Amino acid sequence: MTADSDDREVGADPDGDHYVYVLECADGSLYTGYTTEVERRVAEHNAGEGAKYTRGRTPVELVHVESFDSKSAAMSREYEIKQFSRREKAELVGLD
Repeated sequence: MTADSDDREVGADPDGDHYVYVLECADGSLYTGYTTEVERRVAEHNAGEGAKYTRGRTPVELVHVESFDSKSAAMSREYEIKQFSRREKAELVGLD
C-alpha cells in the first residue's frame, strides 16, 4: 500500500472507513463507486443488486481500491475519477 495523501491510502486491502473502488465489467468497461464495505458492495454488483450500470455487465472484478478517513474525501475522489477519460482510468488501475 502506498500513501498518496494525509487521508488516503491506495491498495487492495486499505484500512480506512470510506472507500472508492473501480470495477472492470464483463464488457471491459470500468465503473467507479463509493462504499463503506468493499467486499459486500462488489458482491451486490455481481448479484445484480448494485448500480443500474453494472446490472447488465456482470460479472465484475474489483481492480482498484482507495481508502479515506472521511466520506467527503472519498466522495470528492469518486467524482474526480468519474471525470477521467477511459485511458486515464485504465492507467490508474494498471490496465493500460
